Amino acid sequence: MKIGLDIGSTTIKCVVLDENENIVYKSYERHMSQITQKMTELLLKIKNDILGGASAQLTVSGSAGMGIAQTCHLPFVQEVYATRIATGRLLPDTDVIIELGGEDAKILFLTGGTEVRMNGSCAGGTGAFIDQMATLLNITPDEMNQLAGQYEKIYTIASRCGVFAKSDIQPLLNQGARKSDISASIFAAVANQTIAGLAQGRKISGKVLYLGGPLTFLSRLRFAFDTALQTTGICPENSLYFVALGAAYSSIEDIDLDKALENIASYGNQAAFLFIPPLFENEAEYNEFKARHAANKAPRGDISAYTGRAYLGIDAGSTTVKAVVIGENGEILDSVYRGNSGNPVPIIREYLLELFHQYPALRFAAAAVTGYGEELLRNAFELDYGIVETVAHFTAAKHFLPDVDFVIDIGGQDMKCFKIRRGAIDNIFLNEACSSGCGSFLQTFANTLGYDIAEFAEMGLFAKRPVDLGSRCTVFMNSSVKQAQKDGATTEDISAGLSVSVVKNAIYKVIRVSSAEELGRNIVVQGGTFLNDAVLRVFEKEMGVHVVRPDISGLMGAYGAALYAQSKSNGQEKSSLISLDELKDFKHEVKVTSCGLCNNHCRLTINIFGGNRRFIGGNRCEKPVTKRSGGGSELNMYAYKLDQLLSYKPVAGKRGKIGIPMGLNMYELLPFWHTFFTQLGFEVVTSGLSNRDLYIKGQATIPSDTVCFPAKLMHGHVLSLVENDIKTIFYPCMSYNFDEGLGDNHYNCPVVAYYPEVISANTAVLQKLTFIHDYVGIHRRKDFPKKMAEILSQYFQDIDEKEVKAAAKAAYGEYEAYLARIRAEGDRMIQQAESEKKPIIILSGRPYHLDPEINHGIDKLITSLGAAVISEDVVSCRVEHFPTTVLNQWTYHARLYAAAKYVGGKPNMNLVQLVSFGCGVDAITTDEVRSILEKNDKIYTQIKIDEISNLGAIKIRLRSLFAALEQ
Repeated sequence: MKIGLDIGSTTIKCVVLDENENIVYKSYERHMSQITQKMTELLLKIKNDILGGASAQLTVSGSAGMGIAQTCHLPFVQEVYATRIATGRLLPDTDVIIELGGEDAKILFLTGGTEVRMNGSCAGGTGAFIDQMATLLNITPDEMNQLAGQYEKIYTIASRCGVFAKSDIQPLLNQGARKSDISASIFAAVANQTIAGLAQGRKISGKVLYLGGPLTFLSRLRFAFDTALQTTGICPENSLYFVALGAAYSSIEDIDLDKALENIASYGNQAAFLFIPPLFENEAEYNEFKARHAANKAPRGDISAYTGRAYLGIDAGSTTVKAVVIGENGEILDSVYRGNSGNPVPIIREYLLELFHQYPALRFAAAAVTGYGEELLRNAFELDYGIVETVAHFTAAKHFLPDVDFVIDIGGQDMKCFKIRRGAIDNIFLNEACSSGCGSFLQTFANTLGYDIAEFAEMGLFAKRPVDLGSRCTVFMNSSVKQAQKDGATTEDISAGLSVSVVKNAIYKVIRVSSAEELGRNIVVQGGTFLNDAVLRVFEKEMGVHVVRPDISGLMGAYGAALYAQSKSNGQEKSSLISLDELKDFKHEVKVTSCGLCNNHCRLTINIFGGNRRFIGGNRCEKPVTKRSGGGSELNMYAYKLDQLLSYKPVAGKRGKIGIPMGLNMYELLPFWHTFFTQLGFEVVTSGLSNRDLYIKGQATIPSDTVCFPAKLMHGHVLSLVENDIKTIFYPCMSYNFDEGLGDNHYNCPVVAYYPEVISANTAVLQKLTFIHDYVGIHRRKDFPKKMAEILSQYFQDIDEKEVKAAAKAAYGEYEAYLARIRAEGDRMIQQAESEKKPIIILSGRPYHLDPEINHGIDKLITSLGAAVISEDVVSCRVEHFPTTVLNQWTYHARLYAAAKYVGGKPNMNLVQLVSFGCGVDAITTDEVRSILEKNDKIYTQIKIDEISNLGAIKIRLRSLFAALEQ
């Protein structure tokens, strides 16, 4: 008989074949990291119940099987090869295999050249990711599958990072979104992530095979792949066992099972993992540590005897809800700390009912709320104030350490770190791209290993050999933990090691400091995660400082909100908080719809409270609330520029249609090219504004997962033109931009300059069309007509240089007129903002940041906070070329430096910089802009954006900026 073992990251699969290669035994079970134990049980069962003393051939495969096979001298076959062998035997006409496992994802192309694509540094979108999302929703994966079949709306959810996806899901839960819609959205995200991240431009077509546990057990996940690929894939019989079958088919060597079992037992007793020194050497050292931190206590009061004005603070966090009641002297009268179960509304209602029933004399003078669920709870219970998280935590920190200069808060799935300068929040660090190392990171591992978080945390305090796990993707950290377990690490060692990873993620991935001096000397740590003594100990040891951890570390957001409510109440006697009778009759209804008042088409969650009060979540602007469809008196240069570009309409011409993809530098050069081709007699058709559907349309042709989001969108724009039956598309390569005299040179960045080459090489449909992507230099005004005439003559027979010269003259004229209109309107907006005493934000980025799909409505968010939004090109022209500390050779970056220089001399202006993930030179740009602004004592905020941007973090940054300006 032939035995095939597939030892994966989370499961172990086994098949036994008889001499005719029929399956006589198969098993599939999770090994819960007890790999050697499960292997032993399986092989003993096969030996005793199946073989009956007969000899057998055995081969091992799977992502976790290689080390065991090598050490135990067992035959091994690589899992991709095993899959290929099984497919060739059972389904030889297969074209593509998509396989999802516990922590790995693979696409195998079998026709047109065999090739395998696998996930590398991230395990987002795999089975472990789906398990984490099910845990977040407080349901099983099977229940998530059933709910997904009842969906009505698909939300945009990140699947690139397992924990970061929670930052998309948690606000949806807090806003009342249906779990059925979120479940379907998770599956859609997994499908899109797998296709975009692994296919990378290679088309998935023909007979598609679905393998692996997630695709076998989750029918709605298969449906999501079918929808994304516009095909109907096949999930074959024994789809769970293809790797094990391939291993069995490959077996040619007789194995002594008794010897194999002996070797496996020996393997399980090894201890070969990396470890670090213990957190505490002895009990006395721990007692000193405990005594030092026990001194940081918040004052307490007796709520049953209290008769004065009381103040309520609520922190609706990502995974928990905290509430604090304080008296007039800041003493804590009562508090609560509970998991939010995806919806904080019923929890707060229950808590308020308890308070009103138990303490009928309690009189609230004011109430404030902060956190993810701030707007939901404020509207639900008519609370007096909403406060941004950073300000709430800073307010609480000052109560314990008046001269605090650095605060770090690690919550369930977010980190907030901020520096204090002159009594105001000056610089904010948020985990915008990854949430590995937050509280839910520890919670997930504790639950996986069968412990509650408090018990699990305590186990690591006196671990002899804390595992050195480094700082990695949360989903992949599972593999490191499991490997350490296999190598002999105890649960205590793992608990301590995970605490170290939390701190290293915070320091080196989020704060990115090189020394403790960069943080400051007066540090307050808070958040539920710092209640873990192991985490606190590691932080102090890593940074070489003693810090203040209040005894209400997990309640600091709520405590700060209560203090804020007290400071804002100005002696008022009664809060606007709803009454006891209203609480008794309180009802919460949720509806989902889409807004059609602009091109964003935001998916709205409408919360209805008590039958007549409404709160709308998911909107990027005020239009769904005010019903205004646009216009108004907003001082928003981004909106004005976008309207200007949209005014360039197609004009019928004698030479037919020519398409221009609306992305990257076309957001600035459209006036030039539209005028140029219109003058030549073409009807210029653009691809329109970006949206999620357009992005999905082009993702199968994207060859790089790390290129910036604006570049990824260009694939969809080109395909949109093709679908609109445009036979000629113009998208030129441009090494240089116009020389504005602001820098040492005037290059376009390499992506902007040469991305047409990428589009041409990876979009097969363009081979049947006319795709003009020649190298063009509009910066050479005298040479341009001749060069352009030569280019166009390759595609059109009847265009002469004279026509091109006339068209070029008109194009240069229109481009200059467009810039003049922009600057004139910018001047008018600045003057109006100054007369109305409004703060002015120079929202600096690239021309393509006008795209609503790229900027995520940040411009509208800023104007909703009461400021004017001006683009950098309005003010950069007011600055002459000045020396910088960098090679200032990029046109768009030179504008940023010039805008920063200008802002430095204007007391009513501050700068927000938009940065796209994947832009390789942005780190240099950021440092230079920061140095220019800080020399002029300006507060600087940078926002990183891409297709999975954390909109909650973006909002925190902007609201914190405005709070700092007020301070």
